[in-house]
Amino acid sequence: MIDPPRWTAEQIAAECEQATAVFRKQRLDEPLEKYLEFFEQYQGSVEELLEKTVDLTNLDDAATDVLTNKVLLEAFRYLAGPPISEDDLKTVAEARSLVAGRLRKDAAVVQRILNVIRVGLDRRRFPWVQERREPTEPEKLVAIIASAALMATQRVGTQRRSIGKRALEGAAAAALCGIGFAAVSPRHVRTHVDAPEAGQFCSEAMYGDRKADFIVRLWDHRVLPIECKASNSEINSLKRVNNDAAAKAEAWRVDFGDTQVVPAAVLSGVFKPAHLVSAQLRGLTLFWGHDLKPMTDWIESTRGR
Repeated sequence: MIDPPRWTAEQIAAECEQATAVFRKQRLDEPLEKYLEFFEQYQGSVEELLEKTVDLTNLDDAATDVLTNKVLLEAFRYLAGPPISEDDLKTVAEARSLVAGRLRKDAAVVQRILNVIRVGLDRRRFPWVQERREPTEPEKLVAIIASAALMATQRVGTQRRSIGKRALEGAAAAALCGIGFAAVSPRHVRTHVDAPEAGQFCSEAMYGDRKADFIVRLWDHRVLPIECKASNSEINSLKRVNNDAAAKAEAWRVDFGDTQVVPAAVLSGVFKPAHLVSAQLRGLTLFWGHDLKPMTDWIESTRGR
């Protein structure tokens, strides 16, 4: 069987530099309109929240209406400094769910949620609340603008990560189809018998106890689980590659056998070369979204063997 490519530290550093250059160009070409669209949307949400709560001075009476409105609930979470996520809010407030119907029936949970936000309220953005007075117009305007900017920035960041990963997955799928592989329906691969046939692949499927973005059956009948990882910083790359993809690679090799499985990652964005060298030593095969030819060339080399 033909081994997958293994890259030198110098080759990995060169690919990281190229991936960063592609990432930089994408960021510079990204339109400002999307941020401004989100800003305008969230400015309206914050203004409505302040209106319903009488500039946050009457949270108790407005609580149920606010928390059962999805748009206002999001703005409400951003009153805290730093903002609190839905999952963290549920945990800290001991709320099993933030579904509107459940909140309407449980006044105790509503009160606990209010208390969490009161304790975490950003006193720089909303100084009048602690001082028990009405806000001045400049204070109110600054609070609305700052909150909307915070929400819009977070939304753009989330969308960037989602779009980046989807684009990478699309490129990987297109590359596989381009060399004659057929996409088949996802399935839970508990043993190699469950995997797609040679020349086929499925997406978003469980491989053992862990999900893979793609499960590919090579022509020589080995299985190639692929993780697509988009990163926007070297620190982020440690989490996405070393703590996730490389950890999966080690587990898959133990569960399915070194000779039967070839774990791989397709990468785009910003990565620290040393992290990738480490991930490769742990058994993860590396390919790049900006140049998928090495991946398809190696896959093709398994044909007929």
